Amino acid sequence: MAKTRDFGGGCGSAADDDGAGPRPVATVDHARIERAVREILAAVGEDPDREGLQETPARVARMYAEMFSGLRQDPRVHLGKAFTEKYDEIVLVRDIAFNSVCEHHLLPFMGHAHIGYLPNGRVLGLSKLARLVEVVSHRPQVQERMTEQIADLLVDDLGAKGVAVVVEATHTCMTIRGVRKPGSMCVTSAMKGVFRSNVSSRAEVLSLIFGHRSG
Repeated sequence: MAKTRDFGGGCGSAADDDGAGPRPVATVDHARIERAVREILAAVGEDPDREGLQETPARVARMYAEMFSGLRQDPRVHLGKAFTEKYDEIVLVRDIAFNSVCEHHLLPFMGHAHIGYLPNGRVLGLSKLARLVEVVSHRPQVQERMTEQIADLLVDDLGAKGVAVVVEATHTCMTIRGVRKPGSMCVTSAMKGVFRSNVSSRAEVLSLIFGHRSG
């Protein structure tokens, strides 16, 4: 039986030693966010009470509730409904669009996730992979951890023989500030099971992910 890891309702707080992340957040404290946003506006030299900014704190609170909705969801709920199927070849969903927020600067990063797995008698509905990406990405994140979390969830809860996750993303924390290099792309991967241990299997899944771009 696959080992079940505790991913909680939110993953990836740097303060957590076990990597499980914070416990689920029941609600979003909109009023607290609004007060904080007013303080930030005042701190940078703006007047939070001028006409154009009066509704900004409330808008930011609603935005954060949406962008961090994954903190209030358990990604495993989307893996509970699997179907018994005698299929022993790679299942791949490519180009799953996502948006997330870098926990270092609270700036967005966005891109596409590619997920492949080798079933072990059970397959998922294809939309469940997209929903898994949605939950894991909608929380303060780093791309490396997000990639690993998606792969670990599929190994632990689906019991797949192999899992391959590749994430490609553009990070606004390096395109609009700091080094300011627009067009740069970060690529991360997590290979589990046969895709890690077997070179030909890994080459096959990577070819399915990237092969259509050749030429």
